[in-house]
Amino acid sequence: MEYQNLIACRECDLLFRKPSRVRGQVACCSRCGASLKGKRDAGLPLDWICAVNVAALITFFIAQAFPVIDLKANGMVSEATLFGAVRSLWTGDMRLVAMMVFCSSILVPLIELLAFLYVLVAVRTGRLPPHFNWMLRLVQLVRPWGMVEVFMLGVLVTIVKMVSIAQVVPGPGLFAFGALTLMLGVLAAFDPSGLWEIRDEMKLRRAGGVRWARVSHRRAVLSRVPGARKSRSTAHTTAQRAGLIACHTCGLVQKRIRHQPHQHCPRCESVLHERHPDSVTRTFSLLLAAALAYVPANLLPIMHASSLGRSEDDTILGGVAYFWTSGDWPLAVVVFVASVVVPMLKLAALTLQTAAVRRSSAWQPRERARLHRLVERVGRWSMLDVFVVALTVTLVHFGSFAVITAGPGALAFGAVVILTMLASHQFDPRLIWDNVRF
Repeated sequence: MEYQNLIACRECDLLFRKPSRVRGQVACCSRCGASLKGKRDAGLPLDWICAVNVAALITFFIAQAFPVIDLKANGMVSEATLFGAVRSLWTGDMRLVAMMVFCSSILVPLIELLAFLYVLVAVRTGRLPPHFNWMLRLVQLVRPWGMVEVFMLGVLVTIVKMVSIAQVVPGPGLFAFGALTLMLGVLAAFDPSGLWEIRDEMKLRRAGGVRWARVSHRRAVLSRVPGARKSRSTAHTTAQRAGLIACHTCGLVQKRIRHQPHQHCPRCESVLHERHPDSVTRTFSLLLAAALAYVPANLLPIMHASSLGRSEDDTILGGVAYFWTSGDWPLAVVVFVASVVVPMLKLAALTLQTAAVRRSSAWQPRERARLHRLVERVGRWSMLDVFVVALTVTLVHFGSFAVITAGPGALAFGAVVILTMLASHQFDPRLIWDNVRF
């Protein structure tokens, strides 16, 4: 492979030599500060990752099979499982919200664990499994949408909320979800894009008489770039300026073929783009839809409670006020930040990014890049209130004594979370640096 010794930063497109394979070290871009992905042997060895994956898969099924919380009030008992929460939302005419909860806390984590295990077991046995490319791409695609850790926080919020009205008994599913959260955190620290390099080496071993060449072609490439300045880690040029293109899926750097509008990566078969097509337009459209949904999400009730003939609606800000007045001010701060501050800041930050790119602004690029990374990391935590609604609806279902149902605000708020996450993924952070001079 001609450019095998090059790696391009996925956030600013700067070219580097591939970082050395030293276990436990993290390589970061000297320009934007982003971690350089695709580095092999970063973190735990594959044997450990396989073991954690198997344990997480077993724990996942245990967490789904047993109740998370039991609620006892006036001689009546109600229990909540994750499947039960989805079923309650579905039967309560909140099918879109039920689908959000099901996909983010059940379907996506299960797909990631199964696909990852399929790839890892085969690699550890020294062979490439069928559909390796597709399965590894699937893992990288669904990983940002798994929200088990957010669901776990939602369980803790629900427990505090229910303690004042009934006796709350933690179920086996709660402890299983706690263990699953820790295991998924370990797996999330492992970069699956490093498996692409292992795939290349395994293919080379199959070809008889072919040896892995470690001759760097970077000097020859950079010498053709006018004004390129050499240094120890980077030649201060981007892949785009050097006539190269980096695959956003596997990180492979290759030559840009201008007469092919839909060039595919020879390694993972993904479609290659110098910049995501219509990135700013798509981001702005999703932001506009999220902003329109944000107003009813805060004004409309997310839950409707009926108890002994009395009815009461609960909004997001009403829930924050409830925790604050009841003395649980730390929980009130957590809910307020996750459900009110984070969505608002995401809308403001992404609006700033799209406006700056449209104006071709070179203002504070490193700070804007950090802001974009922060938005991507905290975006999922806004689903906290949706999970709290799902669990509360499942638990408080005592016939004529007390019933809680989901309100239209839950649907609007879930739409805000999904739309802002989509907007964040559609925005290409490399656009921040295109007008910045070295």
